[in-house]
Amino acid sequence: MSPVYLLGGAQTDFARNWAREGLDIYDMFAEVLRAGVAEAGIEPAQIGCGHVGNFVGELFTRQGLLNGFFGEVYPELNSLPTARHEAACASGSIALLSAMRDIEAGHYDTACVVGLEYMRNVDGRTGAEYLGAAAWQGREATDCDFPWPHLFDRITAEYEQRHGIRHEHLARIAEINFGNAKDNPNAQTRGWQFPVGCFSEDDSLNPVVEGRVRKLDCGQITDGAACLILASENFARQWASDRGLQLADIPRIKGWGHRSAPILLEHKLRASAGQPLLFPHVQSMFQDALRRAGMRGVNDLDGLETHDCFSVTEYMAIDHSGLTAPGESWKAIEDGRIARDGDFPINPSGGLIGLGHPVGATGVRMALDCARQVSGRAGACQLPDPRNMATFNLGGSATTCVSLIIGVDA
Repeated sequence: MSPVYLLGGAQTDFARNWAREGLDIYDMFAEVLRAGVAEAGIEPAQIGCGHVGNFVGELFTRQGLLNGFFGEVYPELNSLPTARHEAACASGSIALLSAMRDIEAGHYDTACVVGLEYMRNVDGRTGAEYLGAAAWQGREATDCDFPWPHLFDRITAEYEQRHGIRHEHLARIAEINFGNAKDNPNAQTRGWQFPVGCFSEDDSLNPVVEGRVRKLDCGQITDGAACLILASENFARQWASDRGLQLADIPRIKGWGHRSAPILLEHKLRASAGQPLLFPHVQSMFQDALRRAGMRGVNDLDGLETHDCFSVTEYMAIDHSGLTAPGESWKAIEDGRIARDGDFPINPSGGLIGLGHPVGATGVRMALDCARQVSGRAGACQLPDPRNMATFNLGGSATTCVSLIIGVDA
């Protein structure tokens, strides 16, 4: 693959409720775009193309064609080639892959990617209904109040059947992510208080949402946006030289993986029946990313920003990435490997559970956090000298899956 560099970007404060502030989805787009361009230190006119990741803007805000906002923010971008991409919770990653293709093909030297979702303007039940659009309508999750907790409870039940699974391990994943989020100045839950016993199976402190999924197992309904500026090798080399840097100091996308599966969860589980892994296509996606990055395995990485829409989703990422054998994710949890001070930190940002999950923004935010980690700009969330980090972003019940490996060569 041709090198694609990450010059910089920005994210909004995920604790904000934009509707309560009297602001709309355009205001969110404009704020993060201006901040991303400023942080990357480029002129708006230097942007070659624009890509937007968004899932259900039409449902929450009745607004589509969000890529038309580039020219509204900057007059210099009035004729910018743009596109919008939808892949449920993986929308931001698909926008990134599309921007990468533009640069790799030599069509443009730079690309701007904005991921965003505006979701806190409706009540929780309505929001759950809108987000259920990524399930197969009328075919699954038809007998429940909350579609996604219901479907990921089904994944928990499948783990129970194949390998066994314990609540204490899922609760520890949530506890780590909420703990990491306390140090993230953009995290939705950074100011939350957690009473003693809340990560237990106490129904009053940690009520059941669906089946074995409890309140603190769940990612957050979040408003937010993230922006990244991508560049070709030639552009990045000049950009670095202008700042007294070496090209090797600039984060780049070293590898990527992208796989999709049938939309119906039961079809996925039926296809893997009798196999150790629930979602073999997730394993092959990780393997693709590692191979393209020239890495032997997941232990060549220094950490992972993963999709934890529910604690069981992160549990799945641990064994499907190869960090443990299938069904043995609990070992990495008990051994402390995934904690911020472990040998394979997961979600130092706080993840979707702690930082928040503005659906279309999540893939872009993950990549931004990884770029900041490997360039030593992650602030209070900084790991000790990471060189290579990975993302894992999924849409639906692991229907669309994307992984990016982001690192520096210095």
